[in-house]
Amino acid sequence: MRILLAVDGSAPAERAAALIASMPWDDGDRLRILSVAPARGEVFGSIWGAPIPPNAEDIDAAVIDGHRAAIDRAEEEVRATRGALEIEPVLLRGRPASVIVDQARAAAADLIVLGHRGLGTWQSRLLGSVSAEVVDHAPCPVLVVRDDQLGPVVLADDGSPDARAASDVVADWSMFRGLPVTVVGVVPGAIPSATAVAPLMLEESMSRYFDVEEAERRMRTSGCAGTVERLRAAGIDAVAEIRQGDPAHEIVAAARSTRAGLVVLGTRGLTGLRRLLIGSVARNVLLSAPCSVLVVRDTLASASAGDHAGRTREVVTAFG
Repeated sequence: MRILLAVDGSAPAERAAALIASMPWDDGDRLRILSVAPARGEVFGSIWGAPIPPNAEDIDAAVIDGHRAAIDRAEEEVRATRGALEIEPVLLRGRPASVIVDQARAAAADLIVLGHRGLGTWQSRLLGSVSAEVVDHAPCPVLVVRDDQLGPVVLADDGSPDARAASDVVADWSMFRGLPVTVVGVVPGAIPSATAVAPLMLEESMSRYFDVEEAERRMRTSGCAGTVERLRAAGIDAVAEIRQGDPAHEIVAAARSTRAGLVVLGTRGLTGLRRLLIGSVARNVLLSAPCSVLVVRDTLASASAGDHAGRTREVVTAFG
């Protein structure tokens, strides 16, 4: 397995490194530890056109040293418990999200791991964040770390190909061995309002609503039962839980009620204005979950996705 760990010297990045160090990796797994320093123009750039300070070279060198130190600390953390893991430290300059996605593609990474920086919910929705942008464009699953606890696990299952890909990851990856998994299916709930339906049609509308709801519940129950059966066949302790309401809200609620260390879910990869206006379940869970989140996209869908924009980068060093 090829893992790409992105670090920047922050506390969330250090938690991500600690989680990597605690995972039961297999022989032959490889870890690339990446830190992305800002380009030289971004270190001193300003919309007000501020003059470059006379000690610019010293400041720039200090920025680079800080990112190199972040790599060193992460490597030391991982080697302390996973000495047999092959580690490649890499320091680059550029736009963090773009470089991380580029490196994942170049290394044919199976997993990207990075820390959650904890921007406020509305700030994250309007401005985005590195982790959310990487999730949108990554060619592989992305683990956004909030703490160093991996289990118990909540696996969201809506019957889509992306959800199936997420369940395959849980069944196949060694990191999930020995962890209890709750497979959560959510039945959307939106009872017709009397003010939105003509009075003579309300009874018929309610009847149709309950018929659709019951059909959806049966489908979710059957689908989650099938997922539980596959996970148990893989040796994983799994149970199903069916909820009703807004999917993202109910997935987060399930994570809280089970004291989960990780939520695993698929994503259809909505991006740009469409995601800003209507959101996506994966993004909303990523913003609100009390624990780490592993986002998986169906490989066929991700393979057809367009290239990530703005991928210019400058190599500082690739050592190790």
